[in-house]
Amino acid sequence: MKRKFENLCRPIRIGNVTFRNRMFSAPMGGTDITNDGCIGPKSTAFYELRGKGGAAAVTVSECMVHPKTDGSHAYHLSTSILNSLASATYTADAIRRHGAIPSIELSHSGMYAGTYMTDKTRQREMHQWGPSDTVRPDGVPVKALTKELIDEIVEAYKETAGLAKRAGFEMIMIHGGHGWLINQFLSPYFNKRTDEYGGSLENRCRLAIRVLKVVREAVGPGFPIEFRMSGSELFEGGYTLEDGVEIAKMLEPYVDLLHVSAGTYQRGFGDTHPSMFKEHGCNVYLAAEIKKHVSVPVATIGALNSPEQMEEIIASGKADVVYMARALLADPYLPRKVMENREDEIVKCLRCFTCMAERAATSTRRCTVNPVIGREIEGDEIQPAPVKKKVLVAGGGPGGLYAAYTAARRGHQVILCEKEEKLGGILKSEQALPFKHEMYELSGTYELLARKAGVEIRTSVEVTLEYVEKEAPDALIVAVGSSPLRPPIPGLDGENVIVVNDYYLNKDKVSGDVVVFGGGLAGCECAIHLGMEGKHVELVEMRDTLAPDANVRHRPLLLKEVEKYVSQVHTGYRGIEVTDQGILCETPDKEQALVPGTTVICALGQRPRTDLVDSLRDSAPYVAVIGDAGRVSTITNAVYQGYHAALDI
Repeated sequence: MKRKFENLCRPIRIGNVTFRNRMFSAPMGGTDITNDGCIGPKSTAFYELRGKGGAAAVTVSECMVHPKTDGSHAYHLSTSILNSLASATYTADAIRRHGAIPSIELSHSGMYAGTYMTDKTRQREMHQWGPSDTVRPDGVPVKALTKELIDEIVEAYKETAGLAKRAGFEMIMIHGGHGWLINQFLSPYFNKRTDEYGGSLENRCRLAIRVLKVVREAVGPGFPIEFRMSGSELFEGGYTLEDGVEIAKMLEPYVDLLHVSAGTYQRGFGDTHPSMFKEHGCNVYLAAEIKKHVSVPVATIGALNSPEQMEEIIASGKADVVYMARALLADPYLPRKVMENREDEIVKCLRCFTCMAERAATSTRRCTVNPVIGREIEGDEIQPAPVKKKVLVAGGGPGGLYAAYTAARRGHQVILCEKEEKLGGILKSEQALPFKHEMYELSGTYELLARKAGVEIRTSVEVTLEYVEKEAPDALIVAVGSSPLRPPIPGLDGENVIVVNDYYLNKDKVSGDVVVFGGGLAGCECAIHLGMEGKHVELVEMRDTLAPDANVRHRPLLLKEVEKYVSQVHTGYRGIEVTDQGILCETPDKEQALVPGTTVICALGQRPRTDLVDSLRDSAPYVAVIGDAGRVSTITNAVYQGYHAALDI
């Protein structure tokens, strides 16, 4: 067959190893790390799914090499730890048996050891080591590594690399980016040493080169060694792209692949993990520039999920390999779909940071658009239902669509009804916000998958009790969503008021001076968009803080955008009346003030459609209520609940 993305699908030989395509799975942290640092069975299944999905290489994330100076709650590979070698071997085998090359990332967190830990008390009690004496921004003191400890760490890289090869890994990635230890030595911002490890760029590269040399001794010739680096640290005082080029040239003799990322985790999370507010591929230019100056293959990474864009990157010579992380959570089968010319079926990452926020909160994984993530050990294959039934799904939002898709894959006869003319539910409103376009596209992808699975879709049909009685389904999934809150505030029904859900239908009615009424997630994102369009935007929120409903990874980046694009934020303001000149509010001082704006965007939240839900509860033998219909929550919960409701039929 002729592959549509021929460059992206072409094999590549690195060292003595041939990789089946140019799409690699980037390191992502595991979810059930044992107390002594072994890879748990859930993590093995987590990595295996990427191999099953067609990635050419799957990298196990951050195996910490020296527990004495890096007590991070991450993997350790050591013969002194019971089951350590065995768990690593099982993981490498799980990846390899699907045709992917198992790789492992060797790392040391340096002065940021323990930052992944949910137990902050234990984190503060840890000894922190770095290139120089300093104090972290969070007040934790850092000690400069002695030369003796540096020698120990270098030897630990060698020992761990040898064990990784013994366990069956076929590539080693040395993590030298993102603000971890080797990056700290490379960086003039972190490295203030005056010995042979500090000062000149040559000295700052000394640790990296020593590590790469001993790893080569451990794994032998032809075994691929990859170095992950930040092309630029992207903050004042850090090294620049010009420095990144020189670093790459110095390291080139010792590596088989240069993996060019960006930024530092602690000082530029939104650079290392580009948010929805950034262009896809915003860091590719770093790899493209470095590739001009080296002869070894170069990999790039950073919010890549479009086959068209990735094909162009390879075809134009900007990079030889593309890495994906979040994109392969959203759709682990993305590489296979690309190889099989099924790119229209790819479920794209929303860059919503649900995955990383969940890890920070509970040390587990979850993905908004893929309910299997974090629970891969339970199986990703949909099993046929022993008894085929008639299933009616009420509501064509993301939860309803995913429920219908899942039920159809189990062999049920599935009918999905949507009262509106178009599917998508609340996601239809996202089409007006360019930085949330993937969220709008999601309903279209789910619809395509549902139709291909055999779902009968009926639009402009509202499911009522009479309708259910007429269809007589064996199972009913109620996914009727929510409706916007419009409290009885005088003037809130005026002609100058637009409910945020309907903004996409009324964009032309919005004036140049806007007040967004409600500073939750939806209100903030709409305000940012309006500010990007050059409008004067003011934001009114009754609570003391903006977007407390946003997750811990997305919220800081969201607030930066609010600061950039919103003219004035009024927290602690309670709306009293809406006029044609703005919103009259009670201030925190119990005074009255007019927040000006000739257009008012109402973003005061949602409420479940309780009356309709209650009328349908006893209308079929099996009834499941999912998503906002039960309790206003997130797309993540709607999709997850829809998936499991369908599995329970």
